[in-house]
Amino acid sequence: MFSRIKKSKSELRYDTINKDWIVVAEGRGKRPEDFKNKKEEQAEDSSPCVFCNYFTHSNTADKNFLIVPNKFPAFLPPHHSKIRGESRANKDNSLKSGNALFKTMPSVGFHEVVIFNDHSKQLTDFSISDWEGLFSAYQQKYLELSKERVVSYISIFHNHGKMAGASLNHPHSQIIAIPFFDITLEHSINSAKEFFFNKSQCLFCSMNRAEKVAKSRIILENNSFLAVCPFASKVNFEVVISPKKHLPYFEKITKEEKSELAQVFQVVLKKISYGLNNPDYNFYLHTSPCDDKDYLFYHWHFTIMPRVNVWAGFELGAGIEIITMLPEKAAEYLKNVKI
Repeated sequence: MFSRIKKSKSELRYDTINKDWIVVAEGRGKRPEDFKNKKEEQAEDSSPCVFCNYFTHSNTADKNFLIVPNKFPAFLPPHHSKIRGESRANKDNSLKSGNALFKTMPSVGFHEVVIFNDHSKQLTDFSISDWEGLFSAYQQKYLELSKERVVSYISIFHNHGKMAGASLNHPHSQIIAIPFFDITLEHSINSAKEFFFNKSQCLFCSMNRAEKVAKSRIILENNSFLAVCPFASKVNFEVVISPKKHLPYFEKITKEEKSELAQVFQVVLKKISYGLNNPDYNFYLHTSPCDDKDYLFYHWHFTIMPRVNVWAGFELGAGIEIITMLPEKAAEYLKNVKI
């Protein structure tokens, strides 16, 4: 399924009002009539798993993870578009077209899939060595993609369950490398930069120290990492896992740090799964961009977002999330879940 990228229209469109980009990826979508509400139950797909097929060959059978291009990518590699590797220094202006209100840009980038060997093995079943292998796979592909001149930011994320956007049951993560970074990350970077220049210290390190003093939102910690339900959580039971030491760049993670991160991730996801009856969830990485600029003031971290509450009109219209549980109570509940 993912051995050859489908050639289909994919472009970026600039939201002039909100100053952000959206992706139009027709190859990943459906016909207009396919969006009609279908109340009848859909039959379970009985066709062979396309991801499992990757591990049937002798040269891949013993691998725990494979990384392959997405067959239906949201972003197309340079050789599939009109772009031929513009330099990071001039690509922002050279790729844009259209007038002041309707700017477009080729959806150039890379869209990869990290496939796990075992179809039935979810992340909650992972051993420490499995987690270490996954983080090593992320790191390896990150380092490879960061060398591409059209890439300024690399997004690593995992979707579990249909409500979280997982279209296939076979567990897999995704890595998307793009020529810009989104407005949410931009706000995060700008806040960290402003705090650093005003206080001469890292915003995330300061928050970690404050959380250790407060104690009420900490789920667990080890020598290298802290897992907390953030003070201003966006969803119920949101968890942020961040290094205790100031680390701006995820791709520089060491073997020892991967082991420590594996220990925290293993426990946190099991607590979420056991405590909340295996909810759908997303997790994603925020790290410094790879656009050749200095981000020593930033601090990488993973965010886990269980899909236990639904955004309605106010959240979507006002952009203000409503949660129904104090993060302090959420942290206490998860901390006490037996695994």
